[in-house]
Amino acid sequence: MAEASIGPMNKSNFLPPVTVALTGASGAQYGLRLIEALIAAGHEVWVMVSKAAHLVIETETDASLPARPERLAQALSERSGAAEGQIRCFGREDWMAPVASGSGAPSAMVICPCSTGTLSAVATGASNNLIERAADVALKERRQLILVPRETPLSAIHLEHMLNLARLGAVVLPAAPGFYHRPTTVDDLVDFIVARILNQLGIEHRLMPRWGE
Repeated sequence: MAEASIGPMNKSNFLPPVTVALTGASGAQYGLRLIEALIAAGHEVWVMVSKAAHLVIETETDASLPARPERLAQALSERSGAAEGQIRCFGREDWMAPVASGSGAPSAMVICPCSTGTLSAVATGASNNLIERAADVALKERRQLILVPRETPLSAIHLEHMLNLARLGAVVLPAAPGFYHRPTTVDDLVDFIVARILNQLGIEHRLMPRWGE
C-alpha cells in the first residue's frame, strides 16, 4: 500500500510551496539546510526523502529521520522551527501527492543532493518513484527544476545526462562551493550552495552577500 502524505494543503499564511527531494548522494547537509532556509523565508515546503538518503543522513549528520511521512514531517518541523502544517512529507509511492500530476498545485522543485542514479532517471523519464515522477512533471509543465549533484569524478554518462537536462530547461547546480567568501567553517561551505539555490528560486536570504555587495 502506498504511503500517504501528511499535512494540510497550502495555507494563505505561507508563501508558495517549494518541493525539496533528498536522494542518496553525499551532501545531506545541503538538503537539510535548504529546508531550514525555506522555512525561515516563510515558504511551505514539500519534502521527499529516498531510502538511500535516509542512510546518508544517518551517516553524515547527527540526525536520524524517521521514514513514515507523518513522523518525518514532525521531525523536520522540530529541526527547522516550522509552523504547524508548513512542512508536508510524501512517501515514495504516494501517487496522490500534488507533485505527482501536472494538474496538481504548481511548485518549484529542488533535488538536493541529487544522486547520479536519480539524475539518470530524471534525464530518461523513468518515473519509478514519486521523486522521479515529480521531476518529470516539473519538466513537462515547464516548472523550475534544480538538481544539485555531488559526485566526482564525473563520467561521460553523468555529463551527458546533465547536458540533456540543461537542454530541457533544468538547472544543474553542482555542490561545488566557492571560497571567495573566505569560509571558516563547514557550515559556511554548505550555506554557499544553499544561497545559490535560493538565488535561482528568487528567494531573498542573508546566508551570504552577493558578489560585489
